[in-house]
Amino acid sequence: MKEQSIENQTKMYLYDLMNTAKEHGFKTDDKWELSMVTDTERIKIQKDYYPTIATKVIPEFLLQVFHLAKLRLNLSLNKNEESMDNRNVVTNELNYIVAFNPKRPRT
Repeated sequence: MKEQSIENQTKMYLYDLMNTAKEHGFKTDDKWELSMVTDTERIKIQKDYYPTIATKVIPEFLLQVFHLAKLRLNLSLNKNEESMDNRNVVTNELNYIVAFNPKRPRT
């Protein structure tokens, strides 16, 4: 049941990313950057970049959904993301996955 929920949540998120990329005319070299963030960090990213896609994920699933989404997008994990565990997610109050394109700052 848990694996199914993680899979479904990841699929829905990636579907939103692909649709948004098409709507905004992303080129093949335009890549999403994914981050696990707090609510405050999410608001800042959404102020600084457009488009952004944010989804709230329960802390128990956040890390797995994040890793699966990055894997499916062929994005590698940085050292900080590799060392992250569920305890870090809860301690740091991470509850969102946010995607943005660093080449598209909000003007």
